[in-house]
Amino acid sequence: MDKIIVLDFGSQTTQLIARRIRDFGVYSDVLPGDILFDEVPKENLKGVIFSGSPYSVYEEGAPMFDSKWLEAGLPILGICYGFQNLTRFFGGRVESLEKKEYGRSRIVYREENILFDGIPENFTSWMSHGDSIQTPADGFRVIADSEHHIAAAFHPEKRIWGIQFHPEVTHCEYGTEILKNFVLKICSAAAEWSMESYLGTVRKQIAEKVGTRPVLLLISGGVDSTVVGGLLLKSLPPEQVHLMYIDTGMMRKNESDEVAAILKTLGAVNLYLIHAEDRFLGALKGVIEPEKKRKIIGDMFVKVQEEEIGKLNIGDYFLAQGTLYTDLIESGKGVGKKAQVIKSHHNVRTPLIEAKRAAGLIIEPLDKLYKDEVRSLGKLVGIADSILFRHPFPGPGLGVRIMGEVTKERCDVLREADAVFISELKRRSLYDRIWQAFCVLLSDRSVGVAGDARKYGSVVALRAIVSKDGMTADVFPFEAADLLEISALITNSVKEVGRVVYDITSKPPATIEWE
Repeated sequence: MDKIIVLDFGSQTTQLIARRIRDFGVYSDVLPGDILFDEVPKENLKGVIFSGSPYSVYEEGAPMFDSKWLEAGLPILGICYGFQNLTRFFGGRVESLEKKEYGRSRIVYREENILFDGIPENFTSWMSHGDSIQTPADGFRVIADSEHHIAAAFHPEKRIWGIQFHPEVTHCEYGTEILKNFVLKICSAAAEWSMESYLGTVRKQIAEKVGTRPVLLLISGGVDSTVVGGLLLKSLPPEQVHLMYIDTGMMRKNESDEVAAILKTLGAVNLYLIHAEDRFLGALKGVIEPEKKRKIIGDMFVKVQEEEIGKLNIGDYFLAQGTLYTDLIESGKGVGKKAQVIKSHHNVRTPLIEAKRAAGLIIEPLDKLYKDEVRSLGKLVGIADSILFRHPFPGPGLGVRIMGEVTKERCDVLREADAVFISELKRRSLYDRIWQAFCVLLSDRSVGVAGDARKYGSVVALRAIVSKDGMTADVFPFEAADLLEISALITNSVKEVGRVVYDITSKPPATIEWE
């Protein structure tokens, strides 16, 4: 089938570009930005996109593309750093901005161009850059301006387009249409890819890689691992699949009982429920640094798994995980070697996981997908909507929603507060309007009044966001009455909590989780 290649120079939103293209029904592949042109299969290749990057084009070690891409006659679209890199290569001038440009910026295009076909000549884009193009390279015509400087340029002879803004993020007005114009009109790619075709491909890949060896999935009961469980059971004989649920002591209220019921509906014949609260909380005693907590939890998951699997005598096995692409890129494991670490995910960067991945013993069938794509895949696998549309829950559980030391007592406080919050969202018909909601227990205590007495209590932060893919997110706009009533219910129901605050920070600049 026709495909578009996205060359990744380390941007946090590179995979979003490929994701948007797949939405058009066109297959897209992400490759390292510095990959040699001769190493890439060209069959059915219709166009190339150069991604953004955290680097400056003048920075030492900044990633560079193979110049042969420019000689192939393929349509090229440079986005942000990709545009700047092309400009510099052809002799234009790129300069550092005194003040970096983040967020919304008005765009007006000077002349009609197929890239802007069907788009109003005045629209709002999304910027995220520290350098700016001061002088276009020879042969390029400026076809659009932002309210600050050059927004887009076009080289008619070489069929190269460049844009300074990011059409892949949901905040960019008409961004999807701009990418669609490039893929479908400029590149003339045929829309032949679908989630059904992906399911067929990934089932075949799993069966070929695993053969007759057993597969063990550490299943949390969340959407991602549950979809992987269903996918494994659909791709392999059920007796070959082993599902292990580890109760870390950092789960939500009644989580373990709910998970056990969910797993039984998948048709699993090998299901193991492991209670390991003492082991996890013991390992976390006295630890307050977020990255250290994540790594301890990740290592403990594998250690407990190895201890427990040793008792089962299933032989040489593959380890399956519900890793998403967002997990990989936030952990600096995007395609290529230029991605930066935002935060480590317990199933990505821990030493034991790294060792298993290096040995080729990891099965991660969701590692090219985003959350909404996982839900679409889950529907095809046959998993109920009540499971698929649960709010995301991090692998380390409450361990990354407790600021400071993680103890049983603090887990219990957070569990109760979170249960009140989520139950109220459901009762008020707000749960399905929110992409993810949860409580965070802060490390500080705050003074308050209980009756006529002075009292110090814990502080709980509420977090509720709306998003499509988890890469960008806006705060859910609660009615003031809802927040006031939910806050009162939490402080009245959970005696240890003396103050409730609401986190109103979008992503970026924040991440969705606090740690």
